[in-house]
Amino acid sequence: MLTDDAEVRQLNARWRGKDKPTNVLSFPAGDPMLLGDVVLAFETVQREAAEQGKRFGDHLSHLVVHGVLHLIGYDHVKARDAETMEALERRVLAGLGIGDPYALGSRGRA
Repeated sequence: MLTDDAEVRQLNARWRGKDKPTNVLSFPAGDPMLLGDVVLAFETVQREAAEQGKRFGDHLSHLVVHGVLHLIGYDHVKARDAETMEALERRVLAGLGIGDPYALGSRGRA
């Protein structure tokens, strides 16, 4: 779901106890036949893309990949897990023709 910052802020407050918008939230379905939902905050994604010098579509794609990886069990709380998750994000995005989203000065395009 692509929505506004206000709705993502409400969801973030309700489900994570954080009363602020965030770029992406993932909600596992709890059903083996369904993956779950990925919710993106349009204004936050747009602002981040501009601040980071990335194309909006590339940044949005990165966050969709990031959210889906959360749905299938990946996390980035521990440094080792973050490295694993970020490496997988890079591989998936490269397959889509999008450069390393974590590279300094990268415009996000391969």
